[in-house]
Amino acid sequence: MLKLVGFDCDGVLFDSRDANIAYYNAILAAFGRPPMDPADVDYVHSHTARQSVEYLFREADNLEEVLDYCRGLDYQPFIPLMLEAPHLRNFLIFLRPRYYTAVATNRTTTTHPVLQYHGLEHHFDLVVSALDVSRPKPHPESFWRILEHFQLRPEEAIYIGDSQVDEEFAHNAGVALVAYRNPSLKAAYHLESFAEGPQLVQSLIF
Repeated sequence: MLKLVGFDCDGVLFDSRDANIAYYNAILAAFGRPPMDPADVDYVHSHTARQSVEYLFREADNLEEVLDYCRGLDYQPFIPLMLEAPHLRNFLIFLRPRYYTAVATNRTTTTHPVLQYHGLEHHFDLVVSALDVSRPKPHPESFWRILEHFQLRPEEAIYIGDSQVDEEFAHNAGVALVAYRNPSLKAAYHLESFAEGPQLVQSLIF
């Protein structure tokens, strides 16, 4: 019986591509580097901030200086660039209180400010960011924490994600993946719009 619906943040709750591009390009520009190419954009979309900076500056000898700069860079101006997914709010209202809702994301310090800015934080029973675990996605630690918190088994949950990292994460956690707007992922279910979310949830047989 389904009891929990988990969500990724970037690419699922929000179209954050423009925000991520602006943020990491600002860091690159501060150190005289060119903007990200498409492969860079794909990488930063699904990895932690530190992993992303280490990737973008993987051949640099001033990584610690860059990381220090990032710690002082205010993310607030980039949050308005994050666009809430269409029909998301109605889907979240549909889910609760019948189902638990949770977020498992590789975002770090920006997770709660983003949810607060968009007025979504109260729609989730639990939010687990990369700050709350020692091993970020695709390691399953963050979903283990969620399952432990609600005292549930993996087969009582689904996870809505949109990236290869999310595919590996759900597989590692033993949780059925709902691929959001990404038909290339190997998933138990696929979802093109949250307008179809209630129908999908009601159709699930566990």
